[in-house]
Amino acid sequence: MTLELGSLVAASVAYLLVLFLVAYAAERGAIPARITQHPLVYALALGVYATSWSYFGSVGYAARHGFRYLGIYLGVTLACLLIPVLWRPLLRLSRELQLTSLADVLAFRYPGQSTGTAVTLFLLAGSLPYLALQVRAVVESARVLSPSASPTLVGLGFCAVLTVFSVLFGARHLTPRERHEGLMLAIAFESAVKLVALVAVGVWAVSNVFGGVDGLLAWVDAHPEAIDALQRPARDASWSPLLVLSCAAAFLTPRSYHVAFTEAPEREGLATATWAFPLLLLVMNLVVPVVLWSGEALGLPWPADFHVLAVPASRGATWLALGAFLGGVSAASAMVIVTTLALAPMCLTHLVLPLGYARGQPNLYGWLLWARRLLIGIIILAGYGFHWLLNIRGTGLVDLGLVSFVAVAQFIPGVLGLLFWKRGTRAGLLTGLVAGASLWLLTLVVPLWASPGVVAWTHRMAALLGFSDSEPWGFATFASLSLNGLAFIGVSLATRQSAEEAEAARACTREEAAPAAGGVVAGSPDEFRRKLAPLLGEEAATAEVNRALQSLSLPQDERRPSELRRLRDGVERNLSGLLGPVLARMTVEEALRLEPGARTALAEQLRFVEERLRDARGLQGPVPALEAVRRYLRRILEDLPVGVCAVGPDGEVVLWNATLEQLSGVPVDTVRGHPLEALPAPWGPLLSGFASGVDGDTETRVTVSGVERILRLHRSRLSPAEQGTGTSEGMALLVEDFTARKAVDARMAHQDRLASLGRVAAGVAHEIGNPLTAIASLTQNLKYELEDPAAVQERAGLILQQCRRIDAIVRTLVGFSHEGTVGGQARPFTRVAVAPLLSEAVQLARLARKQHGVSFEHRCPEGLEVQGDAQRLEQVLVNLLTNAMDASPEHGVVELDADIDGGAVRLRVMDRGHGIPTELAQRVFEPFFTTKGPGEGTGLGLALAAGIVREHGGTMQVDKRQGGGTSVVVSLPEPRRMEASVNPEREAPA
Repeated sequence: MTLELGSLVAASVAYLLVLFLVAYAAERGAIPARITQHPLVYALALGVYATSWSYFGSVGYAARHGFRYLGIYLGVTLACLLIPVLWRPLLRLSRELQLTSLADVLAFRYPGQSTGTAVTLFLLAGSLPYLALQVRAVVESARVLSPSASPTLVGLGFCAVLTVFSVLFGARHLTPRERHEGLMLAIAFESAVKLVALVAVGVWAVSNVFGGVDGLLAWVDAHPEAIDALQRPARDASWSPLLVLSCAAAFLTPRSYHVAFTEAPEREGLATATWAFPLLLLVMNLVVPVVLWSGEALGLPWPADFHVLAVPASRGATWLALGAFLGGVSAASAMVIVTTLALAPMCLTHLVLPLGYARGQPNLYGWLLWARRLLIGIIILAGYGFHWLLNIRGTGLVDLGLVSFVAVAQFIPGVLGLLFWKRGTRAGLLTGLVAGASLWLLTLVVPLWASPGVVAWTHRMAALLGFSDSEPWGFATFASLSLNGLAFIGVSLATRQSAEEAEAARACTREEAAPAAGGVVAGSPDEFRRKLAPLLGEEAATAEVNRALQSLSLPQDERRPSELRRLRDGVERNLSGLLGPVLARMTVEEALRLEPGARTALAEQLRFVEERLRDARGLQGPVPALEAVRRYLRRILEDLPVGVCAVGPDGEVVLWNATLEQLSGVPVDTVRGHPLEALPAPWGPLLSGFASGVDGDTETRVTVSGVERILRLHRSRLSPAEQGTGTSEGMALLVEDFTARKAVDARMAHQDRLASLGRVAAGVAHEIGNPLTAIASLTQNLKYELEDPAAVQERAGLILQQCRRIDAIVRTLVGFSHEGTVGGQARPFTRVAVAPLLSEAVQLARLARKQHGVSFEHRCPEGLEVQGDAQRLEQVLVNLLTNAMDASPEHGVVELDADIDGGAVRLRVMDRGHGIPTELAQRVFEPFFTTKGPGEGTGLGLALAAGIVREHGGTMQVDKRQGGGTSVVVSLPEPRRMEASVNPEREAPA
């Protein structure tokens, strides 16, 4: 049975149109995302690995090498088992760094334009035999069904149609970094067509050639040589080369890498691919023996490679033969389309763009799009040229495909070094690649043209090493990979790794990661656009900066240095998907220079570490424990009731905890990464001024949301040893809100004064009673002396004198009873004369404890002053004097004096009581601690007094007095030094 060539062409074009409609519907949203991004679609798309080699060539390979044809399935299964250690790290790199090809990944890890160029050229050269295989498969399959068909016409027509469909499938987007969901769905559809067509031929052969399963088993029993022909080669030859090659090809060929990593869906699909992808190949390979035996049973004259077509065609099954032909077209077209879509951007990035043709293009995206389309056509035409030049009549499809597989295997050392060996260098990679490629050319490519005598030495060496002459790729695999690996390791160890290579190695292995140093010279996104425009054009520069801003959730007016550095890295990542990692880095380094010698912001370093710790699966060492500690410490800082602001060495805010956010009303997102002085008022001036000052802790008043607050600021430099040089590794600022505490302290002090006032009440009654009695007596006698003016005047003077005495007593009491605050805030400090302060304190104490019969002596130099609140200092002295009176024996003497010692004013209150034990000298300042009996004291007096003294910048000390008694010394800072010392005046005992 034969078919007309026109029918084959029409069916093929109709089938490709169906594929295009599937892709178009997916991209237009007609097919929901739950289908286009389903993991099974991803696994089926990986079936692009099964090309004409698997569809046609597996049968021919099984005819010559028996069950070893299963190596292509077993190698893929091995590769899928290595998904956690090989595929996932590569997928992470591709996504994080916008790397769209194997050449991009290797050029990133082994930085340099030479790396990308060498890898691209070798991948292109290694792919040409495989492209030629697809052309040959279609041409030969068409001749099986239509013997009169012209090979040239079929080959050129197939290439022309595929060029059109390749452009339609994958070269309609602006950039290669955009995922082609329609293309992936179409490739998955093609995998399903291949599978269905091959299984349909197998089932039909069992039913129509053998008469059913029993007939097949009977034929096998009658032809034991058929089983032996499959088993003998599998026993006699090594499987290792085929397993290694198929394992590498499963994810390193341009088409497989493109589908596995560049087109990987957002949803996790690798877990499904681990079993679904090998299962797809297993089902396809189970049909191979049936098709092979069917051809042998029918005695077909065609090569076993095309039994899939010849078996149904020989029995007149036109529809099935046409379906099988479309399955072969599907296998070949999928490979060519995806391979050219992968190679075209690679060639553009690493071969064309480095020549500078795209620099400053006004419409960069359009130029890149048309350049990719042109490269697609050139690559497909080169594949046809390779097919036309080679004399491949005696070469099986699988054998021709293995030439490409050995080429791809040369990247195994570089990829393993990328993932697991940080010491690998660019020189080592290129040396190993050149050595392996040279041996590949000599052992596999040259024999495709040369006479047997030219390459006889390779056969002799293969025989000496135990490799079969019928499998030259076995020796080529062993020799090229061995030489490649040894050269890679040896040269890497012999050469020095550059700083750029070391940085890339850490990024790939996820060890000892650190952000690159330096700040961006450009100060805003608008400046980014202006500096990139001469290199990318206005349109592309604006689009790339906007895309980076959107992906990082940054505003258009961003000014923070650390965020601008992140924006620069984001632009570089995006350009890496557009121009490749080498040109992207060169473009960004030229347009967006880093400040020489600038240190990376600590905020950016912490952000970088936190982002790396979030994904602990790929990091080395005890990362889970480290992450737990980090979260624990971060939670402590966030939950502290004190505001914490950590500042990096560059003056930018690194940490702004929740308490400070609540106190200030400034969100952490708008603070982190900003310099202190750039924070909203009043926090910017307040914190920056305090951070740059030389004083220690300080207390200040700040108006927040219309409410005045009292804040205490603490500062701790993170590198105390460097403070003397003016440099620091940063600092921590603590902000305590003392507003409520100050109000409570003021209320407690007022209550203590009221309690003291109650104790004074009895003395007040006695003190006021005496002058009142005198006034009453003088007033009664005055009416008898009205006729004597001099006596009246004298009596009136005495009355006024007693009234002034009463007024002084009342004023003293009223002043002492006042709260001493305004609106809950302490009154400002003024200059206070010490002598009057001592006199009033003695007078109040005398009123409070006059019944004890204790007398006072006080001494003070004239003109001695302190800075403070007179009323609160008077409260301190009254408290100390009343305590001294309580401790003094009856008719004892309490001494109170003041002097100057080393620039400080010292006030001493001394009694002759029993004294205080040494072990209790510090506890007396604790709240509610008292040495008095029950009901005689609250234990708050000395604690409040000590607090007032501290607020005045002074100290209070209690000592046991020599000879018995207690001495309490209050030291207060002197507002100015006395110009001349004065002799103290001594008052007579009261």
